[in-house]
Amino acid sequence: MFTGIIEAVGIIEKVEKNGSNIDFTLVCPFTSELKIDQSLAHNGCCLTVVKIEGDKYVVTAINETLEKTNLGNWEVGTVVNLERCMKMDGRLDGHIVQGHVDRTGEVVSIENKDGSYFITIKYENDGAFVTVPQGSITVNGISLTVAKSEESQFSVAIIPYTWEFTNMQYLKSGDKVNLEFDIIGKYIARLTNKQNANEYV
Repeated sequence: MFTGIIEAVGIIEKVEKNGSNIDFTLVCPFTSELKIDQSLAHNGCCLTVVKIEGDKYVVTAINETLEKTNLGNWEVGTVVNLERCMKMDGRLDGHIVQGHVDRTGEVVSIENKDGSYFITIKYENDGAFVTVPQGSITVNGISLTVAKSEESQFSVAIIPYTWEFTNMQYLKSGDKVNLEFDIIGKYIARLTNKQNANEYV
């Protein structure tokens, strides 16, 4: 379980194909505090630490993860948002994030609003996911508030701190981002779709 509050960014040091999987080697500020088998969110995708070597650690992404996320686009030098799992005795500063990417979205536009940034993202809408104004959305692991919600797309406002200390500053139009929709909204959408389907039975 995560909160969507990014602790630090990591840098991809090595990308190694392992059958249909990929092993990623990263370096980050808190590598010395990690342990084998620990869960760590990478751009919002929960991966397990499988090896630690000095200031570097390794995680493995299976083929299913690569197909559902933007991890397949990572290369040496890619900057990745990182968050360790939440402590149960801590404050929930963001919102409930599972670390399970629902799908990817595509950056439509990035507008500089005199220091803050307004980012619009589109996604394939099959009725399973929904956003609402002032609701929560996770983009590349970051807990954000939906500023504008439309059919198959939404916009978020990024404050200067988030822009500076995450990989948001490297985004450009057309980039693929990981999306995890609010868990409560997903349950409501599922129940609503099921109810609507039963009406026509």
